[in-house]
Amino acid sequence: MTTSRPYLIRAIHEWILDNSMTPYLLVDIEGDSVDVPRQHGQNGKIVLNVSPQAVEGLMLGNDAVGFRARFGGIATDVYVPIDSVLAIYAKENGRGMVFSEDEEGPAPDDPTPEHPGRPRLKVVK
Repeated sequence: MTTSRPYLIRAIHEWILDNSMTPYLLVDIEGDSVDVPRQHGQNGKIVLNVSPQAVEGLMLGNDAVGFRARFGGIATDVYVPIDSVLAIYAKENGRGMVFSEDEEGPAPDDPTPEHPGRPRLKVVK
């Protein structure tokens, strides 16, 4: 099964905009293929304003987030693989979603893996 992260990012982004708030992404700048202005990050992370007023050509794809924005007055292309998006939230109240680093599902050949400590659903008839 594919990751739900890109679908959740798009949904939360739309929800934040529908409520007239400013969507921010928290990004791990140490991830593979991340192309952001690293000098604006701190502790291996960067917060990006992805509101329509702040970016051009926003693409919230299944594999990556991309757009063009200004950092220190310089137009910059930004590319963030979906796995490097750590959270999406509203600037004004902090409501949104934080993603876990371990979001992989069970292996295709193991339909009923045991995951100690993780909640499980059980069908009751």
